[in-house]
Amino acid sequence: MAKTIKNYPMKFTYAGVLLACTLPIALQLLFLSLESPSGALDILRPPPFWSLHQMANYRWRINTTSEFMCVFLHLPKEVIKLGEGVLKQPEHVAVDKLGVLYTTTRDGFIIRLHKNGTLENWRQINSDALLGLTVTAAGDLIVCDADMGLLKVDEDGVTVLASHLNNGAQISFAADVVESSDGLRYFSIASTKHGFHNWQLDAHETKLNGQLVKYDPMLNVASVVLHNLGFANGVALSADQDYLVVCETWKYICLKYWIEGDLKGKREIFIDNLPGAPDNINLAPDGSFWIALIQLRPRLMYVSWALKYVIRVFPRLGKWMIGLQNKAVVVNIASDGSVVRSFDNPTGKVMSFVTSALEFEGYLYFGSLQNDFIGKLPLTTSPAH
Repeated sequence: MAKTIKNYPMKFTYAGVLLACTLPIALQLLFLSLESPSGALDILRPPPFWSLHQMANYRWRINTTSEFMCVFLHLPKEVIKLGEGVLKQPEHVAVDKLGVLYTTTRDGFIIRLHKNGTLENWRQINSDALLGLTVTAAGDLIVCDADMGLLKVDEDGVTVLASHLNNGAQISFAADVVESSDGLRYFSIASTKHGFHNWQLDAHETKLNGQLVKYDPMLNVASVVLHNLGFANGVALSADQDYLVVCETWKYICLKYWIEGDLKGKREIFIDNLPGAPDNINLAPDGSFWIALIQLRPRLMYVSWALKYVIRVFPRLGKWMIGLQNKAVVVNIASDGSVVRSFDNPTGKVMSFVTSALEFEGYLYFGSLQNDFIGKLPLTTSPAH
């Protein structure tokens, strides 16, 4: 009678190879999960997960002491689309004294939108990392280039104002800039470790890699005034120019930093517990601020060091895990931190991934890293419900 020969050695060989491959990885993940690396945001907790109902009835916690009711009003479908199909992901918007709008696009153009409705490809810079910009009192345009640093753009061309800090460190990931009345330029560095094209890694790392920098054009010196920020993003000056507001995206807060008066050099929370990650911020004509909130779902990054390690090994997973949503949210915050009004588009069908909101002459202008236009909303228009 023939005997069945069982292939135990082959099975054991396969099992041994599999165990040999997976055991080192499992051990690394185990130890990394128990580790709390130096510089990690141990104080950072997962942001709230907001349903549409919660978003509409969210009670904001202002300066950790007071609560205000905020009702989100939907963006109407009649949002005007400026430069539709021409503007490639215009992230930020600025305006000069003549009412000319400026924006930067991913194909390296600085576009001017004139009041008569015409578009002008004013300047082209060999960069796809042009971000925040502001118009100076002298009429020059100051632009943050996440790769090159701080730029000045005028009729004569493009000049690199600052590519390095006064300590010799290269400026990386310059995000937004504003000029004070004394000519100083304050700009944010989102991350000193990760660049514009892999910003998701900074989110998953949850470390304080951001900075606020002061550039003195008289001395031609850029120096850090605030370290250890959680992805420093939008920057705005108060109406009296006695303090700056800096958005810390990964911490879901906006920080107030005093530059004048008895509190000069002090920092405090301007608003926290936001139902979205604050991106850019702009001063409104009435002294309030418009803040764009991007909608992320990076919840696991706050609790799993093992996941951080996996993403470090496989960076492309970072874009998927960040859970970027298409919805758009902008909020108007008074100088005392109270909520004035807000707009949102839960489906992203009107506008998606709004990164900035600028108020000018009764209109709100929206920048975005997903749309191919600048949104224009009459603030007198009744929102959709």
